[in-house]
Amino acid sequence: MTEQVFAAIRRYEAQRTTRRVFPDASAIAGLASFGGALPAAGLSAERVFEMLEEFGSPATVMSTGPRYFGFVTGGALPAAQAANWLAGSWDQNCALQVMSPVVAELENVALGWIASLLEIPSEALGSFVTGATMANFTGLAAARHGLLARQGWDVEALGLFGAPPFQVVVSDEAHVTLFKALAMLGLGRDRVLRVPTDAQGRMRVDAFPQLHSPAIVCLQAGNVNTGTLDPAEELIALARQSGSWVHVDGAFGLWAKAAPGYRELARGYEGADSWATDGHKWLNVPYDCGIVFVRDGAAMTGAMASSAGYLITGNGVDAMMRGPESSRRARGVDAWAALRSLGVDGVGEMIDRCCRLARRFADGLSGAGIAVLHEVSLNQVMVALEDDAQTLRWIEQVQSEGVCWCGGTVWRGRRAMRISVSSWATSEADVDLSIESMLRCAALVRASADSG
Repeated sequence: MTEQVFAAIRRYEAQRTTRRVFPDASAIAGLASFGGALPAAGLSAERVFEMLEEFGSPATVMSTGPRYFGFVTGGALPAAQAANWLAGSWDQNCALQVMSPVVAELENVALGWIASLLEIPSEALGSFVTGATMANFTGLAAARHGLLARQGWDVEALGLFGAPPFQVVVSDEAHVTLFKALAMLGLGRDRVLRVPTDAQGRMRVDAFPQLHSPAIVCLQAGNVNTGTLDPAEELIALARQSGSWVHVDGAFGLWAKAAPGYRELARGYEGADSWATDGHKWLNVPYDCGIVFVRDGAAMTGAMASSAGYLITGNGVDAMMRGPESSRRARGVDAWAALRSLGVDGVGEMIDRCCRLARRFADGLSGAGIAVLHEVSLNQVMVALEDDAQTLRWIEQVQSEGVCWCGGTVWRGRRAMRISVSSWATSEADVDLSIESMLRCAALVRASADSG
């Protein structure tokens, strides 16, 4: 069956640059073939796989291709994709070193390399998780542990009932996953203190509250709409005056640290206490791969560790003691392969290139009379037509044409199309082809509006 699998993979990969980015209606209709009541008799493994290829592959979104700009979604670097296949065959449980010495070593090496690229302090502990939601959850759980432990409260044993209160400070532009993590931790979505942002979505230093006791202060490295980073150096200095814990939601923007041309944007973030980021965004590893680091390793393990008589701990801190999961897949293998294939220079070049291509989008569209709604500082571009109705129709038209795929957003009360350039595979030619499609679709929408 191995040859059947790899033949199917080769066929799929061959379509990466030629197929529609989003599946058409007939491909989506074909998904009905997977349903119905579960039959009494099973099928052979070969026939099951044939069904997946026949009806599943055509209905995928070609997010590994070079013209998918809908979300901050990286492609899958060849080395990382190959490692993912091999790791799937290994089928290792990564909870403990004794369960997979090779995965424990690869993950620890990869975490060290990532910490170095992102200028995370060497004493920090790291962990691989599913994505930025769980990375934020883990970092904030460590923050909750750390703040309450200082006051003699064991939150893991006693819970939050009767615990000393503390504030949580967030940006007015904080990402929804941060609020989800706060809700799961019992800290509340609505109890937060929200700090106003500037015209580009950065937390305003002049609006930062005066804190009289330690709080959790959440900074954002990479606004999901504008790509901007909160001014960490100034904000962390203010947070330190109250002994607060600074957590960074850096799902994609923290990777500016690894890019020579953009490193200055992330100045000061190394001074935080915990950091959340993703590998499946700008590191371009397959889904799923989130990463979290915590400066105070005792706070991390205090929040995450578990024990039982049958667990055999290894040298150092086992993976299940650093994150919310026990059994999980070996996502660090993919990350190690991506990093080893790129090296320091390759990671920086990939991020620099994505940012240059985002600027190419902005220049090409603005030069043709399309409004760009913000300063393009990283890899995000928001554009709009004359009114919301036209912009919505424009997005639909671009998605329908299938040359590229972009999603919609709302920025300062205005509908916009959002372009996220995050894939290693995107080239100048892909950007130019996408701009041609966008302008063609915009002309159709404008002509329809004029005639109406």
